[in-house]
Amino acid sequence: MIPANVIEDIRARNDIEDVISSYVTLKRAGKNLKGLCPFHSEKTPSFVIYGDTQSFYCFGCGTGGDVISFIMRQENLDYVSAVEFLAKRVGITLPDFDSKAEKTGTSRSRVLQMNIEAAKFYRDMLFDDKIGAPARSYLINKRGLKSSVVKSFGLGYSPAGFRSLRDHLKILGFTYEEMADAYLCGKNDKGYYDYFRDRIMFPIIDVAGNVVGFGGRALSDEVKPKYLNSSDTPAFKKSKNLFALNYAKNNASEMMIICEGYMDAIAMHAAGVTCAVATLGTAITPDHARIIKKYTDRVILSYDSDEPGQIAAERAVRILSEVGIDTRILVIEGAKDPDEFIKRYGVERFRQLLEGSRSKFDFFLSKVKKKHDLSVPEERIKASSEICTYIASVYSRVERDVYTVKAAEFLGVDKKSVAADVENTIRRSRKNEKKKSSGELIRSTAGLSDRVNPDFAKDPVEARLEEEILGMILTFPDLLSRKTDGMELTADEFKTELGRKLFTFIKENSEDSSFNIGLLSSEFSPDEVSRAVKMQIRRREVTNNESTYDDYVRAVRLQNGKQDGEISLEDLIDNKRKTKNMNIYGE
Repeated sequence: MIPANVIEDIRARNDIEDVISSYVTLKRAGKNLKGLCPFHSEKTPSFVIYGDTQSFYCFGCGTGGDVISFIMRQENLDYVSAVEFLAKRVGITLPDFDSKAEKTGTSRSRVLQMNIEAAKFYRDMLFDDKIGAPARSYLINKRGLKSSVVKSFGLGYSPAGFRSLRDHLKILGFTYEEMADAYLCGKNDKGYYDYFRDRIMFPIIDVAGNVVGFGGRALSDEVKPKYLNSSDTPAFKKSKNLFALNYAKNNASEMMIICEGYMDAIAMHAAGVTCAVATLGTAITPDHARIIKKYTDRVILSYDSDEPGQIAAERAVRILSEVGIDTRILVIEGAKDPDEFIKRYGVERFRQLLEGSRSKFDFFLSKVKKKHDLSVPEERIKASSEICTYIASVYSRVERDVYTVKAAEFLGVDKKSVAADVENTIRRSRKNEKKKSSGELIRSTAGLSDRVNPDFAKDPVEARLEEEILGMILTFPDLLSRKTDGMELTADEFKTELGRKLFTFIKENSEDSSFNIGLLSSEFSPDEVSRAVKMQIRRREVTNNESTYDDYVRAVRLQNGKQDGEISLEDLIDNKRKTKNMNIYGE
């Protein structure tokens, strides 16, 4: 485990406001900062940064923690890698520490080292006079890429041999197990072999300039699959990376173009359209949407016009719209993809095509028109129902009004009729949502849906008392040594496993009446850390903390003196009086 003083030094030099502001647009809200949560889709900011405690908490999704746990989630890193990331950010060189993360797998830094060596190897193979000739011919002669573009994107070639890269990395000191963890090698009965063979290699580079993964395109269209991508590794997650984002991020303020293939993105960049990115063999995810939102508010989707491409576009529109991105769809006629269109008609025609891209509502209406024969009354009624449901799901009232007018023209009906149906749909949706929320509140209050603290449901009263006590201890660590009725609180007095574990960890790692909340991430899951921060935030405004703490401890001891289910209503009322009307049961 990395020593507490080292963790505290790294946290102190990485002010949470500075770190998070590089990922989230923050605005001052009193003494705190607020912004849109980077961990779930929302239109109203519920993500709060507390500068005084160097912590964050989202009141929308319940995610919380400190600067270390934020980086763990945002960069998809384990604890040690997140500490290393933050140390590097402020110029701190860390010695090698023994850690569970490093014992149980290959670290992120080790994967990045392998990836850069692999990228160099693939590049050298591409420009080898003999070995890389077929690949160079494909890229330069068949796809029309200039050598400068090939070099700029770091393209390479993986030879057809089963062990070329494997043997190269072995000479450099990497183990076969590490290569497999980095998804550069696979394993079968005969041993380890190169995962990518006889393929054009596309290095995937993050915005920090790290080679985090690879995409490989077969030289022959007969080989299946045509594209092969790195699976998730300690350094790479497909749902959080986009090809060419390292180039596009500085040119995407007006718009970003999202393609399905690497070659489409490269062709656009080569033609001077430098705001193009591509997904990595996967559909757009909410994580992608939140990343894109950091760079632009407008996206043009360049997807295939076949059915799978249109389904993918529809899903992408929905996900991007949830984070407030204006999304349009590029309709290409006279070519199968942007690469072919640019080669055939030139970049200026392509720019005109971008300007004429279809709005998301026009795209939706075109799908409705294909699905329903609007000349048939019954079909027009079905189409109207689908359209009204779509409009009702739109957050902005102005946007709903605009769509209502367009829908009325499309259906050939009165605008008032469409508006009335939209309002009825909204009312039904709110009623269903309220019913759903009530049920969820009941389950949550009873602890029936609590995955972080499964013991909650066994004794909700005890569990809530424990969370109040832990919240006070996290806020006022000196309470750990306080004696209530002559006795200090002990871990044995906690009934829930999470409560005992948190209490024990805080007690063992507290020094001079203070506790470094950043240490939690070394032993607790991100969701458990979020729960701990929630406990702390609930107790931030408590006054008379010592007497309140005593009341909570007495209530726990009273509860422990009862058999399961035996505590009576009179006990609860009496206990509430003792706590001077403090709402200790979380009601």
